[in-house]
Amino acid sequence: MDIIHFPDDPRPLRWTRPVLALGNFDGLHRGHRKILDRVCRVAGERGATAVVMTFDPHPPRVVRADKAPPLLMTKAQKIEAFESAGLQGAAIVRFTPELSRWDPETFARTVLVDWLRVAEVWVGANFLFGHDRAGNFSLLRTLGGRYGFKAEKIDPVRYKDFVVSSTRIRRLIGEGRVDEAGALLGHEYYVEGRVVHGDERGRALGFPTANLYTENELLPPHGVYATTMTIGRVVRPSITNVGVRPTVDSSGKTTIETHVFDVDQDLYGATVRVGFVQRLRDERPFESLDLLQAQIAADCTRARVLFSHLSL
Repeated sequence: MDIIHFPDDPRPLRWTRPVLALGNFDGLHRGHRKILDRVCRVAGERGATAVVMTFDPHPPRVVRADKAPPLLMTKAQKIEAFESAGLQGAAIVRFTPELSRWDPETFARTVLVDWLRVAEVWVGANFLFGHDRAGNFSLLRTLGGRYGFKAEKIDPVRYKDFVVSSTRIRRLIGEGRVDEAGALLGHEYYVEGRVVHGDERGRALGFPTANLYTENELLPPHGVYATTMTIGRVVRPSITNVGVRPTVDSSGKTTIETHVFDVDQDLYGATVRVGFVQRLRDERPFESLDLLQAQIAADCTRARVLFSHLSL
């Protein structure tokens, strides 16, 4: 997949009449997938290039940094997801204070027309753009008529009674409702990172853990979760404690510790993905290591029962 950045890189010559998905796409949830799938299908039918455009940094971090939400994905995870979705190119716009002051027409003319020379642009139904988010889909369609590109939109995707949105997913994760968040995403909410050395207390208790260092910004609340761990391309059932380990540690430092079922493997230095399936319980202190050990065993049993009903 070609990756280009505005304003530094020219559009690749091999991009033919780009059909563009335009948005932030944080989390790449079911609604986002519908847009990307449509763009790939339309581009394929027309012998065009399927391209996605997004912004870095996330626009709220520039226009209202004090209220900017934690992101569901890192930039690298988003690009990987774009490629997995079948996109042939990704155009990443460097979002700056200057660009945030552009009116909608300046953005459309400078980025969509002069830079990318798009043939067609697809957005979500609630897409807004330009200074003070003054531009909506109707204006985008009008500008398309003026500058020679077609504009189309995808209606909101609903899951049960809810419109799927990154904002709702962040709220669910923040409340520990990771199973519901996964339903809206269309996949488990996950964090990725490198396995680092811990104090090996889990091993001493009979439940060795992989300690994860991650650059993902959003963690679910402290507690114990049924999780998956992806090692290479293999998905393993596991349980994960997110928290401060109050029984054995007084530092107050938040850690992510995962015990992978039925795996005896040195994972130090490995890059892994931890997917959150279901919250099992709150994190709490125990009066003794024996009581902690018994609770971990009970957590593992409960998670194994859950996984016996799932297909990994």
